[in-house]
Amino acid sequence: MRQPPKIKICGLFNPADVDYVNEALPDYVGFVFAESRRRVSFETAREFKKRLNPRIAAVGVFVNAEISDAARLYGEGTIDAAQLHGDEDYEYIERLKTACPVTVIKAVRAGRTCPENADYAMFDSGGGGTGRTFDWGLLPKRGGAFFLAGGINIGNIRDAAKMNPYCVDISSGAEENGVKSREKILELVKAARAL
Repeated sequence: MRQPPKIKICGLFNPADVDYVNEALPDYVGFVFAESRRRVSFETAREFKKRLNPRIAAVGVFVNAEISDAARLYGEGTIDAAQLHGDEDYEYIERLKTACPVTVIKAVRAGRTCPENADYAMFDSGGGGTGRTFDWGLLPKRGGAFFLAGGINIGNIRDAAKMNPYCVDISSGAEENGVKSREKILELVKAARAL
């Protein structure tokens, strides 16, 4: 029997967001360090991580960041994984993994090749952060070690799970008027667990 996908709630940026995910218990949360309306400082992420339930893994979202920044955040325990949304290639990932044993999630457009030294590919409509769905027919037919992102919400999470991703990644679909919604987060995590 197929396991339900893991679920990630990305883009925590208000202190209340930590309370919501601690109640819902998704598998992962995302702290965005790249340019975004959901961007948080390293210090804010540290504070969030201190309050985060230890059963939830924290993912740092980066775009062409200094390797030393990701390595430091991993080394101090602020992040458990690094999600890369820029031009990071095989060599960059190799240098990052040499600096620290972090799990690497590399965002790529569906149909594109992911560097083989990334632990997971993340398929999204534009490579990351658009909030729009894309043609899921472009996804690998066997499913497997990938995160699926882009416009996933309570209305299409079941269809997303049929693509057999390792994890569904949700940001705007867990928001109401641009801020994280406790009710939506609880509903999404419950739906993911029931798949």
